[in-house]
Amino acid sequence: MQENNLPLTEEEEQLKLAEQARIRRDKLAKLTEEGNNPFVKVSYEVTENSASVKAKFDELEGKEVSIAGRLMSRRIMGKASFSHIQDRDGLLQIYVKRDDVGEDTYAAFKKDYDLGDIVGIRGYVFKTQTGEISVHCTHVEMLTKCLLPLPEKQHGLTNADIRYRQRDLDLIVNPEVKTAFIKRSQILREIRAFLDNRNFLEVDTPVLTPIEIGAAARPFKTRHNALDIDMYLRIETELYLKRLIVGGLERVYEVGRIFRNEGMDAYHNPEFTTVEVYQAYCDYFAMMQLVEDLYTTVALKVCGTTDITYQGTELHLGGPWTRMTMKQAVKKYSGADYDEWKTDAEAREVAKKLGVAVEEGESATKGHVLIALFDAFVEDKLIQPTFIYDYPVENSPLAKRKEDDPMFTQRFEYFICAHEFGNAFSELNDPIDQKQRFVKQVEAKCAQEKGCNAQIDEEFITALEYGLPPTGGLGFGVDRLVMLLTDSATIRDVLLFPTMKPKK
Repeated sequence: MQENNLPLTEEEEQLKLAEQARIRRDKLAKLTEEGNNPFVKVSYEVTENSASVKAKFDELEGKEVSIAGRLMSRRIMGKASFSHIQDRDGLLQIYVKRDDVGEDTYAAFKKDYDLGDIVGIRGYVFKTQTGEISVHCTHVEMLTKCLLPLPEKQHGLTNADIRYRQRDLDLIVNPEVKTAFIKRSQILREIRAFLDNRNFLEVDTPVLTPIEIGAAARPFKTRHNALDIDMYLRIETELYLKRLIVGGLERVYEVGRIFRNEGMDAYHNPEFTTVEVYQAYCDYFAMMQLVEDLYTTVALKVCGTTDITYQGTELHLGGPWTRMTMKQAVKKYSGADYDEWKTDAEAREVAKKLGVAVEEGESATKGHVLIALFDAFVEDKLIQPTFIYDYPVENSPLAKRKEDDPMFTQRFEYFICAHEFGNAFSELNDPIDQKQRFVKQVEAKCAQEKGCNAQIDEEFITALEYGLPPTGGLGFGVDRLVMLLTDSATIRDVLLFPTMKPKK
């Protein structure tokens, strides 16, 4: 027994919870013996919810409603009790009086009901003396028995590991979490509405692919028993979508689940959601404008403004956004001027003087050095929405070269709060150039990874040979956009069930 209000040890806490669970099961057994097993209920008529009762109070006052939800508080006062039930939209107070629901029902409500139980309520709408809109019950019915105690109100559920593993419990006891996921659904709806209104067609492409492509991302590998072949969970939706442009669909997009067998941090999860958009007869500058318009529209619809705060930083999502070439950005923040480098060796010497290591070592080109300097000096400076465009061909295997400067491509990424949020190209549609780049990409990947099975996607090359019109393409992460518009610090806060290492 605890003295002086000392906190329980972990073992004592587990014993306490086990005892509470046993008591709840005893109550269930009693209800079942009395012919009131709540788990046999199959439906319950619901005419209103917590939000509609409050919103329509003037219309509903004095009228009967039928509501349902989870019992979240109780204040027993002899012959009457005040409680709160919780549904998707929030809490609503109920008033349960013995003379109105019957002596047996009221006795059961006091003794057999627990916090967490799901109940059905019928009664009339009224307002208490303190002004709280409530339902005066004429009928109370248990619909589901909660067999495990909810976290105590004063402590709540704050352990991040438990919150992510038991999102169902997290949603019950932390209302702000539910709000974030409702907003996620709204964001996805507004993205689709924006693209649909611009005559884009939503499509679905395969999640399982028969080859490992040469892209840097590492795939998850599985086995198809009937075909007796290895297959891979997709790391992008790009190649299939561009084949649809070849087929003449002209404007397509996909909200797709993507899988990458890589590490996890605040911005990365092995399973995540992207939107990829492709439009025939336009270039990467048209994609820039589409990004600005989309973010402005979605922010206004979801947040009511384009001026938001993310983790204490004020951001202005309304256009026009800042635009800089990668060369301009590197010169601005590091002082290094790409146009002054005459040779690759000279570029490597600049990097060395600036204390920046280039992964490719002595084989590093001017393009590799520019990318390394960007990563070292620029990205963390890009707080307000910024487009960085014209990327070196070395890290842009799917983008069209610039006609006036073929060492660079018509590609951009956009950054907010020092993080990349999306990537876009004027798509490479030359099948000969594309195959050459794929060959280099596959060779580089196989040289770096032991047992690599990367291959060229010959079906995609064949599609290009039939003719891909000039096309602009865009891909962006949905999860990062949701983080931004819900002010969430980590991707795990916007994924209902983030990837977790199983408990032993």
